[in-house]
Amino acid sequence: MRPEILNPLFAALTDLKGVGPQLAKPLTRLGLERVVDVLFHLPTGLISRIPVERLDEAQAGQTIIVELTAQDYRSGRSPRAPFGVEAFDRAGDHVRLVYFGRTSGLARKLFPLGETRRVSGRLDLYGDMRQIVHPDHVAEPGDEAGIAEHEPVYPLTEGLTNARLSQLGAIALERRPELDEWIDAPLLASRGWPSWREAIERAHASPRDEAARDRLAYDEIFASQVALMLIREGLRARKGRAIVGDGRLTGALQLPFGLTGAQERVGREIAGDMAQDRPMLRMLQGDVGSGKTLVALRAMLAAVEAGTQAALLAPTEILARQHFATLQRMLGGLPVNLAILTGRDKGKARESTLMGLADGSIDILVGTHAIFQQAVAYRDLSLVVVDEQHRFGVAQRLMLTAKANRPPHLLVMTATPIPRTLQLANHGEMDVSQIDEMPPGRTPVDTRVVSIERLDEVVGSLDRHLSAGAQAYWVCPLVAESEGSELAAAEERAALLRARLGEHRVGLVHGRMKGAEKDDVMARFQAGEIGVLVATTVIEVGVDVPAASLMIVEHAENFGLAQLHQLRGRVGRGAAKSVCLLLRSQSLSQTARERLALMRETNDGFVIAEKDLELRGGGELLGLKQSGDADYRVATPEQLVRLLPVAHDDARLFVERDGGMEGVRGEAVRLCLYLFERDAAVPLLRSG
Repeated sequence: MRPEILNPLFAALTDLKGVGPQLAKPLTRLGLERVVDVLFHLPTGLISRIPVERLDEAQAGQTIIVELTAQDYRSGRSPRAPFGVEAFDRAGDHVRLVYFGRTSGLARKLFPLGETRRVSGRLDLYGDMRQIVHPDHVAEPGDEAGIAEHEPVYPLTEGLTNARLSQLGAIALERRPELDEWIDAPLLASRGWPSWREAIERAHASPRDEAARDRLAYDEIFASQVALMLIREGLRARKGRAIVGDGRLTGALQLPFGLTGAQERVGREIAGDMAQDRPMLRMLQGDVGSGKTLVALRAMLAAVEAGTQAALLAPTEILARQHFATLQRMLGGLPVNLAILTGRDKGKARESTLMGLADGSIDILVGTHAIFQQAVAYRDLSLVVVDEQHRFGVAQRLMLTAKANRPPHLLVMTATPIPRTLQLANHGEMDVSQIDEMPPGRTPVDTRVVSIERLDEVVGSLDRHLSAGAQAYWVCPLVAESEGSELAAAEERAALLRARLGEHRVGLVHGRMKGAEKDDVMARFQAGEIGVLVATTVIEVGVDVPAASLMIVEHAENFGLAQLHQLRGRVGRGAAKSVCLLLRSQSLSQTARERLALMRETNDGFVIAEKDLELRGGGELLGLKQSGDADYRVATPEQLVRLLPVAHDDARLFVERDGGMEGVRGEAVRLCLYLFERDAAVPLLRSG
């Protein structure tokens, strides 16, 4: 139960005076529904205003505060024309205050003729005439509090003004309580950080206050690290069971190739974990095509050999069905009952699968989120494998593990190598294994960057590629063209290619299609009936068509490095030489140039992952916002890189030394977990 001292922060904004349904809509769009949301919605900019006595003291482009007296109005010939207020400073110097739109009534009300007003706005020159377009503040002389010399600027949305959000921020700050300190005293002193209460006030006052911002970022990172470690300790403390296979199924696997040294090594690590009576919590990292699925299958077969069941969870239906087909092929004629369950499975087929899981006749289940559902019960689940781990959160993983009589072993996989910083940030409760060796036969993909202006040449090359009996992917960033966007759309591109190459040679898949439609197109592509598959990033992971040896990514600069690497991994799976064409726009940012150059230079996913973290900086970052594990509202990626190692070590020391949560700091850390909403870990605290 949340400590009472924090309740004022978790009150709904609609409980506040003046926040009605109309204002609640734009606030909700920003994710601001409670007081605490506003408290952590920090400003990102700062307006600095320069007070001047005379206009001559100011330069064009400066935002100023000056007293002006209105002497005349200037209307345009039409109601839509700008409305001007002719005003003068104390020395008689002239400036025109300009209002656009139907705002003449507002301007007349703000500036009665002959009366002086204190005005703030950006001073510009229109020819030789000074003007201020839409002054941001107008106050009566003496109302000094009405116009601040330094005003923080918040992220906004349509229907919400900076002034209104500043008012809400002030209310949130009034509600902040005095909390006991949860940071270790020596660390706090060495960093020169303020208390939490002072830090949040300073952070709202100025985005340039690094000490305050770092303090709050550290608090959030520390809370996440403590929570992950407590979850790990809590799961490890639960009694599991040892699972040891006898080798009769893994030994009977008929493979056209031997295991790599890396596959054998991580296989031993997984088998060693499963042989313990405490649940395995292991993440398996491996580059695209490194053979993670085979390693996972061997672990699942060991579970079946021990007389138990295993489940493989995939994030999308396409990937689930791809895994199902791959495992069917690998299992050959082995006496293993494999089944699939997705949200699309209904009626008798679904009932049959549920019965098979409950009575134990199904050995391995492959599925999507549908295997979380309450109606799904297993006779004896001992191993859960989660693929494309970054798309699932801790809570979702725990939901699946709760399906077992005793905590099952958990193996999560990702084909996107994760930099160590992000491993600690989102997966700090897990041990990590890496497959850092590619199987024989996987040749590097030749990557080339081509201007979009050469589109006709690319289509001609594609025609020759298909005529030679090969297949290709064409990936677009959008499903359909939108107004104001020049990005390629899959539907329009498919239509163009069908006109050029022939209707029967081009297929289309995207996320808006029904499952059965997507399956039909994918099956025809895999069977070779379709030459080129036009798609959005729905084919980013899991699609395995060895005959496809050409990947074309349109407007590649709009994709992240990790996405581009995943897309490139769809080719190079057969014997033929494979090529990846990255079609770029004419105008590129420096970051986009570096990103595309790196794709051309290396096929190493681990190198790409580290560079991705470096290049994205304060932008979107794989594994953070979309992971579901940790939604960092305060900490930036740069702060994560800098502060996470310290927070990780401090959290580990705290859990190992003060795991009982007794004493003043223990209670303070409990408050920190609730404040930053990492309280899912609170029940795991030994004292409470």
